[in-house]
Amino acid sequence: MLSPGILFFIIFSYIPMYGVLLAFKDFRIMDGIMASPWVGLEHFQRAFSDPYFLQVLENTILISVYRLVWGFPVPILFALLLNEIFHQKFKKLVQTVSYLPFFLSWVILGGMFINILSLNGPINIFISILGFEPRIFLAIPEYFRSILVITEIWRGFGWGAVIYLAAISSINEEMYESAYLDGANRFQRAFYITIPTISPIIVIMLILSCSSILSAGFDQVFNLYNPMVMNVADIIDTYVYRKGLLDMDYSYATAVGVFKSVVALILIIGVNMTARKLGGKDYVLW
Repeated sequence: MLSPGILFFIIFSYIPMYGVLLAFKDFRIMDGIMASPWVGLEHFQRAFSDPYFLQVLENTILISVYRLVWGFPVPILFALLLNEIFHQKFKKLVQTVSYLPFFLSWVILGGMFINILSLNGPINIFISILGFEPRIFLAIPEYFRSILVITEIWRGFGWGAVIYLAAISSINEEMYESAYLDGANRFQRAFYITIPTISPIIVIMLILSCSSILSAGFDQVFNLYNPMVMNVADIIDTYVYRKGLLDMDYSYATAVGVFKSVVALILIIGVNMTARKLGGKDYVLW
């Protein structure tokens, strides 16, 4: 039963690791990977001496941190609220509607938000009715990052709540009954029973979220950004896409990708070690 999953990771995750060699070579297509000359850390030095790459790195970190700070608690709160709905059919309806956007690609959602936020879109029509001047929100740098964060939270909070709902469903109902008999209201039952019980799951999800701090969402940014907001919207993934596929600077793009992966590994190990020291083995991945 495990063989299809193992085969998938071998083909798409482990075999492609051979390509990491590009980061340390001056890759020439006609020579191939092995015959191309070694250049050591030249591409990494080139990246960190490039002021634009540092700007891209800053954009990536800021967007990811904003998403983590504002977006991480939303699925938890939604799961707690959804758990308080006793009408099962209505509960299932709300849950289905909430995670439906997650299954839509950013190609579809990007076009939808571009139309909504355009000059002739419903947002600007409403603004015009109130007497304010319409704006092209996706072309204003001050608004773009907020739009990224809000739209990503809207797309993913329903699906993100699924794992918390599963954890909540495993809580012994007798604990809630005892607390109710002792006079605890809904807020107190959630605060003193539900949240402490699912806290190991919350910490594990936080560890996984921290590991992707340099993954600010290629699909979303690629479908929404434009030259007007490039200075605040360009992230490592879009930068690697342009350098590797459009400029055909494969070695440099690989070096930037390797840097991103190494940072992700360091973060997940560091956060996991911190969680183990603070919470114990029940709060960590390993």
